[in-house]
Amino acid sequence: MTEGQPRPMLMLVVCAAPPALQIHELVEQVQLDGWTVQVIATPTAMTWIDTDRLTTLTGNPVRAATRRPDEPKTLPTADAVAVVPATFNTINQWCAGVNDTLALGVLNEALGSRLPVIAAPYAKSALTDHPIFGRNLRFLMDAGVDLLPTEAIRPTSADQPFHWELITQRLKPYRERALARRDGETASRRNHPGV
Repeated sequence: MTEGQPRPMLMLVVCAAPPALQIHELVEQVQLDGWTVQVIATPTAMTWIDTDRLTTLTGNPVRAATRRPDEPKTLPTADAVAVVPATFNTINQWCAGVNDTLALGVLNEALGSRLPVIAAPYAKSALTDHPIFGRNLRFLMDAGVDLLPTEAIRPTSADQPFHWELITQRLKPYRERALARRDGETASRRNHPGV
């Protein structure tokens, strides 16, 4: 990334599961990798996360509420979306096309726009064994979502951090594509001024 070049924008959708309590660690890591981050929380996750800390880290307010029709659009344009952790409830609503929260709206629009999306499912076995869950994971993979194995980010012991590196590794090619696209757009403007 060159000096002054805008950083790619990651929309980080956070759902209410244990990794949400430490999501600031993921934010710090993806920022080190060159992303600007906008955190979008589900309504329940909003009560779990430290919104002040995340706002300070990202420079963007954490968002959970949809805007009213008469309010201006304030969300930045995303280069990629990550839903971490992706809960049973959010995955099933997303696959059904439910669009009643900002988080689900971001996820639905990302699928419809063919944006790169990474999802890290996180749910207990009593839920993951539900017949609809496996079907919905297959649906997301078929739709192009880069899906981690369920609970892949879970630490091997309670004294270790979540495996955020699984997310950051998967984000790298999307970051490179976003930068290459921007470089191409910049070159096009230089070669065709006033267009």
